[in-house]
Amino acid sequence: MNLTRRRGATAFFIVMGVCLIGLLVYLNITWIHLSGRRFAIDFVGVILFLILIAGVVLNTVFLVREIRRNERQDSFLNAVTHELKTPIASISLYLDTLSRHPGDESQRQRFYTVMRSDTDRLLSTVESVLKAGELGQRDRVQQRTSIELYPLVADCIDIVRNRHHLAPESIQLAAIAGGVRLHVMGNVEDLRTAVLNLLDNAVKYSPNGVHIECRIAIERYTYVVLSIADTGLGIPARELKRIFKRFYRAPSNDLVKIKGTGLGLFLVRTIARQHGGDVRATSEGPGKGSTMFLRLPLAIGNSMSGIE
Repeated sequence: MNLTRRRGATAFFIVMGVCLIGLLVYLNITWIHLSGRRFAIDFVGVILFLILIAGVVLNTVFLVREIRRNERQDSFLNAVTHELKTPIASISLYLDTLSRHPGDESQRQRFYTVMRSDTDRLLSTVESVLKAGELGQRDRVQQRTSIELYPLVADCIDIVRNRHHLAPESIQLAAIAGGVRLHVMGNVEDLRTAVLNLLDNAVKYSPNGVHIECRIAIERYTYVVLSIADTGLGIPARELKRIFKRFYRAPSNDLVKIKGTGLGLFLVRTIARQHGGDVRATSEGPGKGSTMFLRLPLAIGNSMSGIE
């Protein structure tokens, strides 16, 4: 209902803007026609007309953007509410079951495993929301240290494998050519958050089987690039830039519903830019997988001295 109402409001403001522009054009042409040969008055009228047109267009664009921003915020709140409510309800159900019917040891262990998984999911959602607020208030990266990227990515891969109960071969990290140790300067926890979000996203959008390949390479001798390629649902071309916006989530497939808050890739982009880098996505289209590229400035002095 709210979505339909907002779409109606968006259409209303667009139609209103077009009608006002048409009315202004009509009034301006009529005024010029009635003014005869008074060139100075005509010139002033044209200038005022252009100013009015610009004002109407800007006002319409602003209103439509605000409506869309409110839609994304409502979608985010609904997603967060669901992400918080579902694991809490699950944990409560299993606790009630254990209190009423303790069962045997194997059953209790299964219940404990599920509750730990729900707790991790709950904690992950809370941390994402808190991290988004923290990064939004931070103007620059603090506590920068030299970080070797390969061990950091390898550690994140282990975490994601354990979190999603994946086989070792499901996520592969290629060795760096020549055994070079590539370092970046930054906040280790922020970079860990960025890599984990990219890996979690790749797993989430691979519902038919996880097969992820990670590579680390040097770009133009000044940047280090982490690529994470999956064989999942893929991304439509029109969504490749939108997916990094705050609260934005690409439309779900009718057959596959993907859960999330719309903050993961926004956090990745924010962290990358605060470190002087960026992130981008490529995909051949729906059903053909996607690749994320996280680019960070290379710490030259540390990286080039680490050849094994």
